[in-house]
Amino acid sequence: MRRHSCLLAATVAVPLFAQPAWANMVYVSNEKDNTVTVVDSTTMEVVKTIGVGQRPRGITISHDGKLLYVCASDDDTVEIIDTSTNEIVGSLPSGPDPELFVLSPDGKTLYIANEDDNLVTVIDVETKGVIAEIPVGVEPEGMGISPDGKTMVNTSETTNMAHFIDTSTHEITNNVLVDSRPRFAQFKPDGSEVWVSAEIGGTVSVIDNQKREVTHKITFEIQGLRAEQIQPVGVRITADGKKAYVALGPANRVAVVNAETYEVEKYILVGQRVWQLAFTPDGKSIISTNGLSNDITFIDTATDEPVKSVTVGQLPWGVTVSPN
Repeated sequence: MRRHSCLLAATVAVPLFAQPAWANMVYVSNEKDNTVTVVDSTTMEVVKTIGVGQRPRGITISHDGKLLYVCASDDDTVEIIDTSTNEIVGSLPSGPDPELFVLSPDGKTLYIANEDDNLVTVIDVETKGVIAEIPVGVEPEGMGISPDGKTMVNTSETTNMAHFIDTSTHEITNNVLVDSRPRFAQFKPDGSEVWVSAEIGGTVSVIDNQKREVTHKITFEIQGLRAEQIQPVGVRITADGKKAYVALGPANRVAVVNAETYEVEKYILVGQRVWQLAFTPDGKSIISTNGLSNDITFIDTATDEPVKSVTVGQLPWGVTVSPN
């Protein structure tokens, strides 16, 4: 039975030192201990721990960096945190079991995957009202939005599809079959492609956004690991569209993929059970959440080498970074 609460937990501060004004903060949702860890991206040190609702997973930040949004999945809500105070200041109606979400390019609309109800809930973040509920496939999770904001893609884990949704009508326009248990959807910066990871299928499907069909399929092979250990989850593509990073779950690695040739160029060893990824605003680092080792890893994108792992909370899941 699911537990519900109206938890607005107090912020637990762990001050270490004065922060430089230019530092970007990294926010990590910790699924097991109901916290968000705040890490300074410059010093790569923990500066604060924030208590939040039950089973936090999806996490993102407003485009101006003032508000943090956290899916408190077992409380059926999205909590809002003021980043200047690190305190919970409100919530958004999310529908049941919000897991992942994506914020529109204009910052006004939040699209939330409701895993238990097979819906995408559309929220006006200013009025905190529900704009629409969109029926999708079974167990929706992955959420991506085109750079122009006109198309949103949701992936359904059990239906094994990427659903293309027109954001003006809130209607599904295309359903594209991908491999088993799709977990994440990421548009290329020019909007030409959507990359969809399949955790059980062990692949990333590259979907042409005009044709709405799979044009490439990326596979992964790591010496010494069984195929079933390689489970793609989080995907991020560089701002120039030339390189992609794919979190490979229990393979404990992040794959580096040439986004123009679709060839895997490198595997970066990080912590255990790597889930999600986020770039720093300057693109010089990408950060992985490593669920079973309870840490995050900073990776230098120039060398594609790990720089430092930082211990956070229990079962780190999602990660986002404050903008410049």
